[in-house]
Amino acid sequence: MTSNTHQDPLAELSAQGVAVWLDDLSRELLASGALQSLITSRHVVGVTTNPTIFASALSKGHRYDDQLRDLAELGASTDTAIFTVTTDDVRAACDVLAPVYQQTAGRDGRVSIEVDPRLARDAAATADMARTLRSAVDRDNMFVKIPATPEGLSAITQVTSEGVSVNVTLIFALPRYRAVMDAYLSGLEQAAAHGRDLAAIRSVASFFISRVDTEVDTRPSSGLSHSARSGHPPESRTRPTPTPCTSPSWSHPAPSTPCQDPHSRRSPITAMSKVTRSPGTTTKPGAYSASSRPSVSTSMTSPLSLNATA
Repeated sequence: MTSNTHQDPLAELSAQGVAVWLDDLSRELLASGALQSLITSRHVVGVTTNPTIFASALSKGHRYDDQLRDLAELGASTDTAIFTVTTDDVRAACDVLAPVYQQTAGRDGRVSIEVDPRLARDAAATADMARTLRSAVDRDNMFVKIPATPEGLSAITQVTSEGVSVNVTLIFALPRYRAVMDAYLSGLEQAAAHGRDLAAIRSVASFFISRVDTEVDTRPSSGLSHSARSGHPPESRTRPTPTPCTSPSWSHPAPSTPCQDPHSRRSPITAMSKVTRSPGTTTKPGAYSASSRPSVSTSMTSPLSLNATA
């Protein structure tokens, strides 16, 4: 490893096969050239967004003023205005990342946009919005973010079968991750049955380690203190379990992102690990045959990239 990577942690991560994503997007980042600078100098190869990110962007500066004024003069509703400005930003970000997408044959260079969180308990409406987002953005290097609710899993299968690439979010436990893999593979099977090119369908699963980190912070440290002081490993170790999602927006979706933790210590830079696969498997999700599903192992082997979001 060169001295340059020692001086640049993100370069070191990138050299180790980790895809660095920016958990942020705004018209300011786009118009100022800051996003391009992050791609060039900070090894960013992807962008993810959510309603909270866009709400923050809209509340700062004046980059959106002219467009919002024009939309108001046209009589656009609030939802229409938000949809228009956010899809415009994502489309522009897709264009900025297009060279990365092309250089990596579609592995990187992606931008994610989320379906309306208020639809988290409606599979059909979620699938409809995923189609609408794909049509509005109209870029091959976009991901549609869909939450891993039971209804979301059905929508994931449906839109995957139609060729929509999905970023699955709100995964908090291994059983749900397995369910996400099954939903995705079911979608690939249906896509294959309809003669779609599976190599064009990509997906990631976002597992929020910040939720685990927040839970660990609430646990007493006494059980770890002796081990930490002595330098010897404990005789047994219990894995912390993330706190079940109890936000009202989880049971009854509200305009804000379901279960978003405002106190989590999140950096806008996200490290997305490339999943290690067993011998004989492939790094291209679409290349899995519809009849053979990989078993789930502790190494998280799957046709999905695992986006470990901090």
